[in-house]
Amino acid sequence: MTDESRHLGDAQGEWYYCFVHKKVEALDECDQMDRMGPYPTREDAENWRARVAARNEAWDDEDE
Repeated sequence: MTDESRHLGDAQGEWYYCFVHKKVEALDECDQMDRMGPYPTREDAENWRARVAARNEAWDDEDE
C-alpha cells in the first residue's frame, strides 16, 4: 500500500466527477453514491481516470 492510498479517507476538496451526468460537479450537485472524489480542483476531477489508473498500477506493482 502506498502512502497516498493510506490517506484516501482524508480526501478533501469541492469537486467531484459525476457518473450519472458524466461531468465535473461541485459538492452539492449530485448524490454521493454517483460520483468520484472529492478533488481539490476542477482539473483534478476531470482527470480522475488517470489518477485511478496510476494508483491501480502502483498497487499491482506492489503485489508482484
